[in-house]
Amino acid sequence: MQGIWSASVNDTDPVVKPLYSDAGNGILFNFSSDLAIDDEIIPEGVIILPVSKQAKTVAIPPGAHLAGIRFHPAVGYGVLRQHLNKPTLLAPDQDQMFNLYQVFSELQTKQDNNSRIEILYQWVDENLNFTDVIPDSVEKGMKAIEQGKAPGKLNESIALSQRQMERQFKLWLDMTPKYYQRILRIKKTINFLRENKDANLAEVAVQFGFSDQAHMTREFRTIASITPGKFEK
Repeated sequence: MQGIWSASVNDTDPVVKPLYSDAGNGILFNFSSDLAIDDEIIPEGVIILPVSKQAKTVAIPPGAHLAGIRFHPAVGYGVLRQHLNKPTLLAPDQDQMFNLYQVFSELQTKQDNNSRIEILYQWVDENLNFTDVIPDSVEKGMKAIEQGKAPGKLNESIALSQRQMERQFKLWLDMTPKYYQRILRIKKTINFLRENKDANLAEVAVQFGFSDQAHMTREFRTIASITPGKFEK
């Protein structure tokens, strides 16, 4: 599990933040109306979030209260057994497996973030089993890509053909191994640029495996919806 979180907005102005792609998905408990992700209004209730493939912008209105669970790549499918193409309200009559609306009601009774987080930790501990939740081949494939293995050469270290690996990634991550590599590379580059705002972008492109600075800029626009120069001073 990537994280459990809770947030409140006490300002008079909405909070607007980027949500960069990380190949994960999650569950959002929205206790307020008017929350927006990009141009889509998110209703009050239990929201199942899709796999994050491109950056989104979230706008949280004043007085909003939110909580959520974020899953690592592939783990969300192992738990929820579905992929969605947009944030989707879970209908109460489809909530037999995990009783998420019971959790939603408990969270509504709490006024502080720490109490909500405690409730979510308890629910996860009682309801979710993360042991062997994803196939060993998928886990090894993700780790190999994270360690710099070319997506087209995963079959050299995993006892599956390249086509089989691609089918496994599509099923569990809702993307190809190559696209997963692209997301990881952008994520690592963003983290580096946040800490090194004076870095030379041409050198950064080479450092993180882009063919050149123009390639890095195109990838940023596609996946992060921003250019690398936005992280410079």
